[in-house]
Amino acid sequence: MTSKSPPSLHYHHQYGMVWPFGWGGCHSTTWPRLLWMLCVVMSPGSWASHQHFHPHSIKIPGDITLGGLFPIHARGPHGLPCGEIKKEKGIHRMEAMLYALDQINSDPELLPNITLGARILDTCSRDTYALEQSLTFVQALIQKDTSDIRCSNGEPPIIRKPERVIGVIGASASSVSIMVANVLRLFEIPQISYASTAPELSDNNRYDFFSRVVPPDSYQAQAMVDIVKAMGWNYVSTLASEGSYGESGVDSFQQISREAGGLCIAQSLKIPREPKPGEFDKIIKRLMETSNARGVIIFANEDDIKRVLEAAKRANLTGHFLFVGSDSWGAKSSPILDQEDVAEGAVTILPKRASIEGFDQYFTSRSLENNRRNIWFAEFWEDDFRCKLTRPGIKIDSEKKKCTGEERINRDTAYEQEGKVQFVIDAVYAMAHALHSMHLDLCPGAMGVCDKMDPVEGRLLLNYIRSVNFNGSAGTGVLFNENGDAPGRYDIFQYQMSNTTIPGYRVIGQWTNNLRLNMEEMQWSGGDRQIPDSVCSFPCNPGERKKMVKGVPCCWHCELCDGYQYQQDEMTCETCPFNMRPTPNRTSCRSTPIIKLEWHSPWAIIPVFLAILGILATSFVVITFIRFNDTPIVRASGRELSYVLLTGIFLIYLITFLMIAEPGAVVCAFRRLLLGLGMAITYSAMLTKTNRIYRIFEQGKKSVSPPKFISPTSQLAITFILMSVQLLGVFVWFAVIPPHTIIDYEEQRPPNPEMARGVLKCDMSDLSLICCLSYSIVLMVTCTVYAVKSRGVPETFNEAKPIGFTMYTTCIVWLAFVPIFFGTAQSTEKMFIQTTTLTVSMSLSASVSLGMLYIPKVYVIIFHPEQNVQKRKRSFKAVVQAATMSTRLSQKSNDKQNGETQNKIEPDRTQ
Repeated sequence: MTSKSPPSLHYHHQYGMVWPFGWGGCHSTTWPRLLWMLCVVMSPGSWASHQHFHPHSIKIPGDITLGGLFPIHARGPHGLPCGEIKKEKGIHRMEAMLYALDQINSDPELLPNITLGARILDTCSRDTYALEQSLTFVQALIQKDTSDIRCSNGEPPIIRKPERVIGVIGASASSVSIMVANVLRLFEIPQISYASTAPELSDNNRYDFFSRVVPPDSYQAQAMVDIVKAMGWNYVSTLASEGSYGESGVDSFQQISREAGGLCIAQSLKIPREPKPGEFDKIIKRLMETSNARGVIIFANEDDIKRVLEAAKRANLTGHFLFVGSDSWGAKSSPILDQEDVAEGAVTILPKRASIEGFDQYFTSRSLENNRRNIWFAEFWEDDFRCKLTRPGIKIDSEKKKCTGEERINRDTAYEQEGKVQFVIDAVYAMAHALHSMHLDLCPGAMGVCDKMDPVEGRLLLNYIRSVNFNGSAGTGVLFNENGDAPGRYDIFQYQMSNTTIPGYRVIGQWTNNLRLNMEEMQWSGGDRQIPDSVCSFPCNPGERKKMVKGVPCCWHCELCDGYQYQQDEMTCETCPFNMRPTPNRTSCRSTPIIKLEWHSPWAIIPVFLAILGILATSFVVITFIRFNDTPIVRASGRELSYVLLTGIFLIYLITFLMIAEPGAVVCAFRRLLLGLGMAITYSAMLTKTNRIYRIFEQGKKSVSPPKFISPTSQLAITFILMSVQLLGVFVWFAVIPPHTIIDYEEQRPPNPEMARGVLKCDMSDLSLICCLSYSIVLMVTCTVYAVKSRGVPETFNEAKPIGFTMYTTCIVWLAFVPIFFGTAQSTEKMFIQTTTLTVSMSLSASVSLGMLYIPKVYVIIFHPEQNVQKRKRSFKAVVQAATMSTRLSQKSNDKQNGETQNKIEPDRTQ
């Protein structure tokens, strides 16, 4: 068989992989990796070289072939594609696929008379290497031109057609699945992953042939957000390993937390792929810059998790950070080995899984003799039992024992089923159920694969895959949504050390589209059951509002609603209505207490005492005058005006009780009426008296005939006319503003609302009160003027001088009243001070009038009745002449005294 010059072949000695390089102008230096590889695969020479050779892989014959991608080996060091074998994530998972194929092929109900085969490849935990390997799956789908290839006899070659892979199980790492999915979708080969959880794989436009039996990290991120919020945290940091898994996980967490609201990210840190020395100490130091964010959401690989815990321990921060780990942490012991005290209380999440008992029986029964189909099993055997198998031409290391082949798994070495075994089995069964449904629809009643399923159309198979719904190996449903994602089912663990017989992970809840978390089962560092805080700002106390920190919705300062404000909501303080004050905790408003001047108040006791004394004294004078009504002293004092004047004094004393009584419409009416009326009556009578005396003696200087209107009747008429002005004003006031009560909330409204009171009082402002008293003050001043003018009249003839002294004293009292009354206008005790000042001033004024005008007369009447006798009557002319002579004698006497004094002083000036 002849062809074009063959491509050069490179042999990987460890894995025996043959690969063609450089054919027909396809050069790796000028083509992107993917296109270059496809070019190599599609070249005729490549076809020829691959017809009898496949990359190092497992081939299980069958009617329908499934592909498998597993991380059998770790990433190789120093540029090598593959490293050491991975027992759990590699061998366990790969054997799970073989186990599932055995179970399906032996099941008479599932794909009867159809045998599933497999082509299983090693990805070596490297995306680029996995891409190279996966090209094996598409060779059968590439149409190659072999017209220029001839055998030596000139006949066209007979080329064995490579097996056709109708679907792929895998891969494990998200980065590998992303790389492989880009190739498989070009050839419409469905792919079902058992471990890839990157959210970007949910993009049905870019990865339309990709499905997975594990939930995406977006579900995991949602579950973690729900956990954080259930614990009452609102301020956390995130920590991610650099790469698709860590970065996309944190991105999903941040996006969901933003959409949910109420959760803020303090810091979002990334762990480099190749961290420098001291890198993890710097990360811990940066996390402590926002020390209130004790919760740390971590999407990182096992090694990075372990080194973060070590750095926290070195920084003496054991128990400070509260980790919430993704499924890469899960319930593994390796990340927390020797760091259990730092990890205590860590909450982790893991897709809900179960240990498959049938697989345990299958795997523990594997041996070198019965498992020859697994080409990597010998390597696993050597690593697991730490022995060496003999090979022709290879010497055994003297430090390692020789493998006998009699070793047994779980007897001579520890065994624990790897966590994703269940999902590998479910992925294979999902493919089998889809094929079964397709066979029922396309090949009804046919035995084996019919023509309609040869070949299997990839897009049609994808539709059947997305439609499967069956109970998986763990008894849970296996199904896919429109993006090929499995439903989110997670177990939630917490690593606990205290109050447990054996420290370890304990299931504390589940998440299946919604969270079910058993808070009572949770415990933290030192066995504390109280959930620690991870908040930027603690809740404000009642009566405090939140003042948000700009740009950080979870951080705020608390400001007290001061003065008369109350907390309307958590962000707002509002002022209470004018008639209300805030409650002690300032969460609402309450009615302001109503007060009035009480009878037992010290502000009322003194005025009441003075008023009672005044009323008793006035009553005694009135009774005395009535008893001795016809005696000379009573008659000489002007009985009619005296009774009027005493009535006014009595009313002045009486007003004290009205000013202290509880305000009401009747009380307010009498206050208006009597407040100025008593003084108006008193000073009208005094003014009439002083005016009469003044007119009499002024008239006497001009004529011997008496002046008009000096008779008792005239005097009463004048007095009542003067009083009527006050009454008229009061009645007009009644008509304009009827008397009523008001509650003054401004009078006693100090800065401290606890001291606020509403004052119940009559509708008499300071101005109206002064207006009410102003007429009486005018009468008082006028009376004082007449008293001054009549001061020269002999005291033996009239009451001018007692009235004068009364008015002088009264003016002094009221001059003292004004500054006290108006000076206390801003005081919180305004009502009490002003009421007391007013009533005391009025009582003092009445007492001065009573004491100076009538007490001496009563004294004479009671104690010196001999002086209360009739004297010889004198005519008006004789009275005037006597008064005139008395005045002149007084003037001469004063002149004589002044002259003598002057004579005594003159000699001194001459010396």
